[in-house]
Amino acid sequence: MLTYIIRRLLLAVVVLIMATCVIFVIMHMLPGDPALLYLSQDAYSKFTPAELESTKHELGLDKPVLVQYFNWLAGVVQGDLGKSIFRKTKVTSEISNAFPISFYLGSLAWVISHAIAIPAGIVCAVRRGKRIDTVLTIVANIGITAPSFWIGVLLIYVFGLYLNWLPIFGYTSPLDNFWLSIKKVIMPVFCLCLTPLSGCIRQTRSAMLEVIRQDYIRTAWSKGLRERIIVFKHALKNGVIPVVTLAGMSIPVILGGEVLIETVFGIPGIGRLAVNALFSRDYAIVQGIVLVIAVFVVLCNLIVDISYGWLDPRIRYD
Repeated sequence: MLTYIIRRLLLAVVVLIMATCVIFVIMHMLPGDPALLYLSQDAYSKFTPAELESTKHELGLDKPVLVQYFNWLAGVVQGDLGKSIFRKTKVTSEISNAFPISFYLGSLAWVISHAIAIPAGIVCAVRRGKRIDTVLTIVANIGITAPSFWIGVLLIYVFGLYLNWLPIFGYTSPLDNFWLSIKKVIMPVFCLCLTPLSGCIRQTRSAMLEVIRQDYIRTAWSKGLRERIIVFKHALKNGVIPVVTLAGMSIPVILGGEVLIETVFGIPGIGRLAVNALFSRDYAIVQGIVLVIAVFVVLCNLIVDISYGWLDPRIRYD
């Protein structure tokens, strides 16, 4: 197990380096000059070529791209993600302010969606062909096809503007005002739940249907064991392995969905920060956000892979 974890961690380092390299190259291939954008923040400002060269030197943009990349990578190793071109603040500070908000919303969405989806998928499999199976399957299909940002706009109109039940904009920490925070996160979390919830219901139903057809499940039925024991003790552990895989894959889906949801609901999370930085071509912030998300996703996938051995003792990490 230890050897496997070390191998995966080394592979994770390679993946992270490739991710930083790709985003660095893509950002530098975009048209426009960040130094010109920086100097032109005031539409009426005038600047000379000497000022432009001085600004490029200040931002480190006068060096070759390869040198810029390795300088930034050396800073990352030391815990320094660079400095924002336009905000004049450290990238680590910007991300540390925005990431907890996104992590809070994403964690709520992930936990709620799977807490509902796994039991619902089990019910669908055990009651296959019944009315509840049909209803939940239709709901899951609708949830997968409906765009989350469109659902968000509908929720804002119905519950925010028409019924005036929920606030439609902004974010409040639960440490500052718990009930106001709950009201503000209901609609964003619902939108973030929709896709992983629907996908998990379908996957759980499919996996459980495959398991309950196995011979050892038929033997358990023939012994007269209770349905609850057969489902939760014998079938669930083997049937949940594909669901665990999907749960790990849903983490980047939720983080990616937050880009749109945070924009729709005006939430100052990492998704909205990434959009603003991308439009202004603030290299350092975009690269820092991609690196943080990549680290988070790689670690979550590692945890998912290790959990297979606990769920199925036949799996070995040799």
